[in-house]
Amino acid sequence: MPFQLLLDEQDLLRCRFAVSPLWETQEAVRTLDRPRRHGYHLPWLRRIREAAAGLDLRPLWTLMPDGGHNPDFFCPMPRGPVASFEEEIARVRATPAEAALADIGAALDSVPGRRDSPAGRDLLADPARTVRRTADLLEQAWHTLVEPEWPRLRTLLEADVAYHSRRLAEGGFAQLVGELSPRLTWEDSTLTIGGMRGDHSRVLGGTGLVLMPSVFCWPDVISGYEPPWQPAVIYPVRGIGGLWTRPAGSTPAALGALLGRVRAGVLCALDEPAGTTVLARRLSLAPSSVSAHLAVLRDAGLLTSRRYGHQVLYERTPLGTALAASPQE
Repeated sequence: MPFQLLLDEQDLLRCRFAVSPLWETQEAVRTLDRPRRHGYHLPWLRRIREAAAGLDLRPLWTLMPDGGHNPDFFCPMPRGPVASFEEEIARVRATPAEAALADIGAALDSVPGRRDSPAGRDLLADPARTVRRTADLLEQAWHTLVEPEWPRLRTLLEADVAYHSRRLAEGGFAQLVGELSPRLTWEDSTLTIGGMRGDHSRVLGGTGLVLMPSVFCWPDVISGYEPPWQPAVIYPVRGIGGLWTRPAGSTPAALGALLGRVRAGVLCALDEPAGTTVLARRLSLAPSSVSAHLAVLRDAGLLTSRRYGHQVLYERTPLGTALAASPQE
């Protein structure tokens, strides 16, 4: 059985969006330890490499098994649409020791032998101390890795919330799900999250669902949070392809020489996912011409495509983003 959330009418009425600086902080910490996540974030990684070297994040990484349980108390869902980091880290510090102990044990048990390792035994020996230590590390990571970039990140995240809130109002939850991520499917009041390890099924029972865009969770969709935590689905934010690059005023000449001026223009126009019709209007080209160029760019590994409703959305791959951001001559 895959990872599934079962929603009733009350859950749909209580579905809401949120933005969390604490979530981005813990995901930034994970990104440092997950090479497969580096793609879009290489410019950020280069920028923070020296500062990050001064952080000892090993206690956090020990509790962040890839594909296993990660402690829910690391990031309780914001109570409103957006919270300050100070509000969120205060809630982490207030975690009861007994609740933290269960969360810590579940994370350690996700990796065979980790509970009985010296690091695992140390984390379990005094859960109250572990809460304090992990909160301190998350706060250090916030100030070092995320806070300097937060205005830019928050703008992108809030733009995503505004866009998808409109889509929810226009088409309802069933239509929204397919646009959030191709890993999400909705059928018979069941939300299925693909790509997650293990089997899981939870009946929400009127608790509602938090939908949260994230910069650093790319390319994953993440869900979890057992009672008493409110369940959540965290998905990659829209527009991540151009996050760390400065928009070019025109198509770089070298890129035009490599791909052809029109095809290079199509690639550079994809600062956020778009379909053929939108790109054709944006570039004043025939849809058939744009479609042909998109197919070539996709086959070359510069774009990916996914279907949403009756349209296909195209998005730059990390390689495509790097080429589109090449310097002007």
